[in-house]
Amino acid sequence: MRILTPIAVLAAVAIGYFSAGAEKLVILHTNDTHSQIDPNDKNMGGVLRRKAVIDSVRGANENFLLVDAGDAVQGTLFFYLYKGEVEYRLLEEMGYDLAILGNHDFDNGAEHLGDLLRDSKLTWLTTNYDLSDGPLNGIFKPYIIKEYDGKKIGFMGINLQPEGMIAAGNYNGVEYLDAIKAANATAWHLKHNEKVDMVIALTHIGYSGNPAPKDIDLARESEDIDIIIGGHSHTFLEPSDKDKTVLKNKVGKDVLVTQAGKQGMRIGEITIDLDSMIPVFNVIEIDSRLDKNHDPELKKIIDGYRAGVDSLMNVRVARSAVALENSEPALNNFLADFVATRGSEIIGRKVDMAIMNKGSVRRSLPKGDITEGMVIDMQPFNNLIEVLEVKGSDLLDAFNVMAYIRGGDSVSSELNITMDKATRNCKEVLLNGEPLDPDRVYTVATIDYLANGGDFMEPLTRGKKIGASDNVINQDLLKYLRTEYKKKKINPDTTRRMHF
Repeated sequence: MRILTPIAVLAAVAIGYFSAGAEKLVILHTNDTHSQIDPNDKNMGGVLRRKAVIDSVRGANENFLLVDAGDAVQGTLFFYLYKGEVEYRLLEEMGYDLAILGNHDFDNGAEHLGDLLRDSKLTWLTTNYDLSDGPLNGIFKPYIIKEYDGKKIGFMGINLQPEGMIAAGNYNGVEYLDAIKAANATAWHLKHNEKVDMVIALTHIGYSGNPAPKDIDLARESEDIDIIIGGHSHTFLEPSDKDKTVLKNKVGKDVLVTQAGKQGMRIGEITIDLDSMIPVFNVIEIDSRLDKNHDPELKKIIDGYRAGVDSLMNVRVARSAVALENSEPALNNFLADFVATRGSEIIGRKVDMAIMNKGSVRRSLPKGDITEGMVIDMQPFNNLIEVLEVKGSDLLDAFNVMAYIRGGDSVSSELNITMDKATRNCKEVLLNGEPLDPDRVYTVATIDYLANGGDFMEPLTRGKKIGASDNVINQDLLKYLRTEYKKKKINPDTTRRMHF
């Protein structure tokens, strides 16, 4: 197993390394590309670069399949402005064969999603969503069987539990079926009734962590699944790390588990020997070395949407003294403190604290000029800042969720929370240096997604809403930056406020 560079891929095609032949199937797979039409802020990924690799590998292999494991949308201005039209169109233009949904595909509601997908040329799969009583009825198949040189391969789609991950009201008409039970029943049917030679599950449940089930649980509890192509957790699985990519199922057989990270920075490649039915996993990096191989027709389609994106990306709103990585405390602290400030404005007095989810921070910000488009890309969701009254005991439960599920989240400067590595719960919660009082009622600024129980924050639903902004969070943030940082640079506190 190895990681291939784009140049290695194109050179291999040129010299016939990927020889066209009837003895193998090559599957390219993506996941969690999140509207990254252009290269990201690290100059990785980009649809035009991805298409160059896809075309090269497709052209060199008689048996070829292109699949996506969910969340092709949400995260850049292309989705903010065009609501998914661009991303689903480009999946078709790049020639994707199979796809499943991610949780963010529901961000504009199931009815809007159905309108976008109803005439799709892709085969959309879901095995554990019953969609018969809603706007997605008739669009999805529970599985599909494809035949290559006499070998039959069954594909299915396993999706996450929407409750707690997708905003209430956005997944109307979706009935969730137990992922493990549905996957195992369908895999058994494919192997024993349909007589397929291999079963491949496209999943959007995440590789590992809480809450279960994850890909590692599915692999270990299965008997008939051979390959899992995953998404949701943004995990980049190194092909050489066999301890993570090759797991034993219930009967001791190998299950290959793959996932290609996020934002289209890499494409996973699985080559299946159709004689032995043994798969080999590689990863292809999508970087600037592919820029000379752009598809002009695809570029023309993207350029048709670019004016709206550029109009926002070129308007400066502030300057930062330092680079702000979305995975580091500084940017998350800045946002939590901003939410506390805005929450205080909403109710006309200082709130006790603010809580944010670091998963909502979709990109980093550079040192120097910060533009309107960057801010929207960084906070792309249509969330509203709300202020709640929450009892201390319920807040302790909420902080335990933040610790257990995500290993800590974003909190405002008033809080200092120590987590326990062994239990992944909170050992100590200090507010302004004093222990949180379980019996006291606190004012908490947050976003409506969390207040309504999103990201498994059910404890916040026990609180009482006492105020809310009239604008989505990125518009509130833009106004804040234009006023508070008109003459000074952003330079946030770097303290890790939830820590082990």
